Amino acid sequence: MARQFGVAGLALVFGLFSLCGFFNADGVRAETPQSNLEGDLSSAIAKSNAYIGLMNRTLRAVESWQRYASWVNVKKGPTGRERYIDYGLYSLYDVKGEIEKARGVIGTEPVTPELDAAFTRYIEAYEALAPLITTAEGYYERKDYKSDKMVEGKALHAKLVPAAEAFLKSRAEVETLMGAYKRDLDNRALAAIAAQEGQGPNWHVKNVMMLAQDVIEKLPQGRQPADMKAFDAALDSYAKAVRSFDEFAHSYPGKFSAFESQPRSLLGKLREIRDKLAKAKGRVRDQFVGMDLTFLISEYNMMVSTSQMATRFGK
Repeated sequence: MARQFGVAGLALVFGLFSLCGFFNADGVRAETPQSNLEGDLSSAIAKSNAYIGLMNRTLRAVESWQRYASWVNVKKGPTGRERYIDYGLYSLYDVKGEIEKARGVIGTEPVTPELDAAFTRYIEAYEALAPLITTAEGYYERKDYKSDKMVEGKALHAKLVPAAEAFLKSRAEVETLMGAYKRDLDNRALAAIAAQEGQGPNWHVKNVMMLAQDVIEKLPQGRQPADMKAFDAALDSYAKAVRSFDEFAHSYPGKFSAFESQPRSLLGKLREIRDKLAKAKGRVRDQFVGMDLTFLISEYNMMVSTSQMATRFGK
């Protein structure tokens, strides 16, 4: 999922749904007809993927703002004398297609009024912020502040701050709502895979990714410490899923490509983080733990990406 962690400035990618064109437990390619999916699961997945596609692609705006905030004093604004002013901002991706797809599922079945309204606001907030980031990125890339004595930079900052705050607030809202929506879909999708394919490659990948997300979501957020009891319970469930996945993978060597070692690698790092957080009563109290979290989320995000293709090219 795509969540921002205030302390370390972390961003979590959401995984897309795909129930078609995978391999069954015997290693035979199995096309899963969408018509066989229970109830409105197919349309719910389509809506989810449209929203997730937008969230993942517009994550770049979060990263760009974080880049800017890493060198400028957000309260005072830029002066032109900042030590790392050359960092500037990241350029944004073209998201016209993702916005069009997201707008296309707003109000469609299954009915999700709160989620749809939140994404309407999210798109509006993004469209208000994006042109400002693009203008600011060009301004700092050209080093225009050297010729205009930061006049435009200060004017941009006055517009950037409220637009970024509104965007981040809206993103936090859609992340929370999307998290609940996706958890329900995850459970239904896992059941659908089990019913049609059994507990084969697709089921194991889906299961381990669901439980990995559960652990990641229980990391400390902003000034809010982690609930270590809940974290330990989620970590224990994930550990069991990883062991089960590893045992299954050993029976199908090469089935999962680059994904195969990632669940256990993430588990090892989660256990290391767990010990550090336990000593600090769930809080991030030093920069080294913050850096650990940054690398951890980066590894998880890579795992999300590789999980999309994990069983497509098995032999």
